[in-house]
Amino acid sequence: MPIAIAVNKQELYDDIKKEFIDINQDYKLVFEHSLVSISKWESKWHKPFPYINENMVMTPEQSVDYIKQMTITKDVPDIVYNCLKPDDIKKINDYINDPMSATTVKMPPSKNPTKKEILSSELLYYYMFKLGIPKECEKWHINRLIKLIEIYCAKEGNEGNKMSRSELIARNKAINAKNRAKYNSKG
Repeated sequence: MPIAIAVNKQELYDDIKKEFIDINQDYKLVFEHSLVSISKWESKWHKPFPYINENMVMTPEQSVDYIKQMTITKDVPDIVYNCLKPDDIKKINDYINDPMSATTVKMPPSKNPTKKEILSSELLYYYMFKLGIPKECEKWHINRLIKLIEIYCAKEGNEGNKMSRSELIARNKAINAKNRAKYNSKG
């Protein structure tokens, strides 16, 4: 679920060039914190995305660039991002940090793939495709997508050890046949 922020017409002053710059129209900037946005950012900066990897930080330039990568509004001039107010930045950061889920997943950290490795967009795509998560989910809020991957892994881990009755019978038949052959017995 994207968020929107309005940037109204205004005049800015460029201290470096010593000139005024006009923003001649109103903009409705729509932002999406998704796997698509992260993938674009990582392609440019060649490093894993910090918001989903603890102990990694962004420079101010990388932070502004991520806001640009999150933008799904077309044809926004770079100067428009200079019009974002501190409240707008707070709103964007609150949106980025929102868990977007009511679900909690309890599993040992060693079984949780998203907690034990550095996540990159390619690794998240790998988990999506391995688990059969539709590609359309790449546009979900990233925290919701990661939560879904964790749920899949938790359920797969818990149910992966359980066999259906027919699987159990087939496994036991195979073990019995192997033992009969090995010990040359009839049963």
